[in-house]
Amino acid sequence: MSNRFFFGDSDSSDSGEDSLPYPKPLSRAAFLTPDFDPATYLSTLRNRHQTLEDLRAELRDRSQHISKELLDLVNENYQDFLSLGSSLQGGDEKVEEVRLGLLGFKRDVDGLKAKVDERRREVQDLVAERREIRRQMQLGRTLLQMDQRLQELERSLMVTSSGLHHVDQAGLEDPELSDSGDEGDEGEGGSTSVSRLRKHAQRYLLIQRMIKHVGPQHPFVVNQGLRIERLRNTILLDLGNALKQSVAGNHEEVTKILGMYRDLNEPQEGLKILRERRP
Repeated sequence: MSNRFFFGDSDSSDSGEDSLPYPKPLSRAAFLTPDFDPATYLSTLRNRHQTLEDLRAELRDRSQHISKELLDLVNENYQDFLSLGSSLQGGDEKVEEVRLGLLGFKRDVDGLKAKVDERRREVQDLVAERREIRRQMQLGRTLLQMDQRLQELERSLMVTSSGLHHVDQAGLEDPELSDSGDEGDEGEGGSTSVSRLRKHAQRYLLIQRMIKHVGPQHPFVVNQGLRIERLRNTILLDLGNALKQSVAGNHEEVTKILGMYRDLNEPQEGLKILRERRP
């Protein structure tokens, strides 16, 4: 316990108070620890033989002493603070050089940015042009396929683009224009078979889907309007003839033919013929 107290000087031994314990001054190092906590520090002072008022007075003196040291430090270095501005004289030229360098760098960056933007627009235009060329190529292929489909259907129906049956010089039908795959589809008496009619209707519907993809207002489609209408009328005429022949007894063929009328969006035409043929 002796390390917690110190005794007065020997000169005061005659005063009769040299036997009393006095608290040591507060250690300055305790305030300099990185993890200093006032509450923790005060809790370590509970064994000091000192009143709370004396402790407050000592802490107040320590605070005033530290403030005085800080003020003395500022006063000692005040002249250095004042001379700091004068020591920086002549730096305006350097600052101006840096500013001019930055302006030049900014101009270079802006120029490169403008070139990059111009190149980007050129690339975008080229990509758009390439996309348009591809679209036009695909459209051209579709139009060629459409013309090919029209020719195939005309050969199968033995109808030319002028609406006449194709015949040779002897007055016979050109065998190359007939549908060789449908030779066995014709029944006795020359009636058009249902399977052959179905093929004709499917080819016509395929052409209609191609027209929808291209657009009905396309110049090629508009120019082929009479040709397409002629094929449609021929198919409807063949369907009518087949329905008239089948209505007598072949109810299965009647149902199939009426289904083809429905696919061609002409169901009323088939029903009209059916009503006319039935007693």
